[in-house]
Amino acid sequence: MNHSPVTLPRLSTLARQAIPRLLEGVVAPLAVFYAALAVLGLTGALIAAVSWVYLGVAWRLIRGIRVPATMILAAIAITARAAVGFWTGSWVVYFIQPELGTICISMAFLASVRLNRPLVQKLTLDYIHLPSAVLRHERVRRFFARITLLWAFVLLANSTVSIWLALHQSLGTFMLLRTSAVAVISGLAITFSIFAFKRLLRRLHVAHA
Repeated sequence: MNHSPVTLPRLSTLARQAIPRLLEGVVAPLAVFYAALAVLGLTGALIAAVSWVYLGVAWRLIRGIRVPATMILAAIAITARAAVGFWTGSWVVYFIQPELGTICISMAFLASVRLNRPLVQKLTLDYIHLPSAVLRHERVRRFFARITLLWAFVLLANSTVSIWLALHQSLGTFMLLRTSAVAVISGLAITFSIFAFKRLLRRLHVAHA
């Protein structure tokens, strides 16, 4: 089947678009929580984590910048988590809540592949811009379906490990082991995803050269 020519962005350009948003939305909230926990305790850490997310939303609204859907979902989720954390006073409950939600998300990832609407593609477009001609390409569609399957199982593995650690370890041990385990599992998945995406770009360049 012949495909119309596609204009492919450079991987370095995509990385420059995605990395700042990933740092702000994923890495920074965890760093803020852990730092505040060490200095202010659980209550201070909950307040700091919620404040960070809402400051990010407010900063965008004030400057007239579009608020990504993932940031809105993060604000809603962390508000619910913090409310339950304040109510129970338990760090175990605070950390287990999102893991249960992540398991549900992993199931949604699996369902999205079945429905031919892979969620990784939708989430990717929150962080980087891909031309519509690229998204319509059959190889690109297959790529996003397979990567969505991969990340469904990665999320499920991370959540299973996190819940087990939260139920069986102290807070300090949990933070150390969970961070390490999630970093290894996610790091391997990210490396594979990048390698697969670069391979896809090379094949598309060859096909349309």
